[in-house]
Amino acid sequence: MKTIFSGIQPSGTLTLGNYLGAMKHFVDLQHENNCYFCIVDQHAITVPQEKLTLKKNIRSLAALYLAVGIDHNKSTLFIQSEVPAHAQLGWIMQCVSYIGELERMTQFKDKSAGKEGVSSALLTYPPLMAADILLYGTDIVPVGEDQKQHLELTRDLAERFNKKYNDIFTIPEVKIPKVGARIMSLTEPTKKMSKSNPNPKSFISMLDEEKTIIKKIKSAVTDSENEVRFDKENKPGVANLLSIYSLCTGESIDSLENKYVGKGYGDFKSDVAEAVVSVIKPIQERYYELIESEELDVILDHGAEKANKEAFKMLKKAERAMGLGRKRR
Repeated sequence: MKTIFSGIQPSGTLTLGNYLGAMKHFVDLQHENNCYFCIVDQHAITVPQEKLTLKKNIRSLAALYLAVGIDHNKSTLFIQSEVPAHAQLGWIMQCVSYIGELERMTQFKDKSAGKEGVSSALLTYPPLMAADILLYGTDIVPVGEDQKQHLELTRDLAERFNKKYNDIFTIPEVKIPKVGARIMSLTEPTKKMSKSNPNPKSFISMLDEEKTIIKKIKSAVTDSENEVRFDKENKPGVANLLSIYSLCTGESIDSLENKYVGKGYGDFKSDVAEAVVSVIKPIQERYYELIESEELDVILDHGAEKANKEAFKMLKKAERAMGLGRKRR
């Protein structure tokens, strides 16, 4: 049995891209693996957050994890800030990181470019991410393509620590889903679908109403050919909708292409919208059952207790390896 770790920031409602690219796969992974699903709220505060909004987003994300099918009896679902070992090991990982390698992180360069007063946490959060993963003896980390660089750094830091102090950390493997790893924006299909995009038409929120979902998909950017064909380079908008349709229905892209031979984008978009609604609707129903329930708190309390127990053991190993504290062995 492999140990899998995944963390998502509570920085807004999840999109269809988050679900199809990540969370949908988590549901399958939990049946044969030891899974830790973490709401990484400490990562969210690398940029300013409004207090009440952040609290609401944390709870909302927890409810969505469960609503999509994460089973708390099979997986550990918890909030990062409720497990102090994450921040503690994060400091240790900072101490074995080099400024040059942190400055080379693409996300740091993108988020800090042209800005004054950039938070130092934007530079140093990759070591915290490494700590998140290494605390649980993680074998596999399922991530999107945009996080691959951070995972490579995590591997480097683990190997560096093991070589210099003691061989205690498992070197995690990166797992990027072959299909659906990057669901693209509906308005700019060459860019990833993102909840941080200021244009709400660019993404589908997992909590969007049915009529909103239909409207967004029907207004999605395509091209002037009116031919349903998967061609990422020349027809990125259509290719994106085909990926979404395929992942929502389980039908192959080849089968969907054949289905729309001689048909225009109107019929195609209507069917994509219907497929998306059929997936999202039951998730929303379960979400609204959970969001204000005592059940959600009981599950998160149990997850925090289990995660604390495991994380504390690894933290103590790391501290002893470096010579921290009073214990001689």
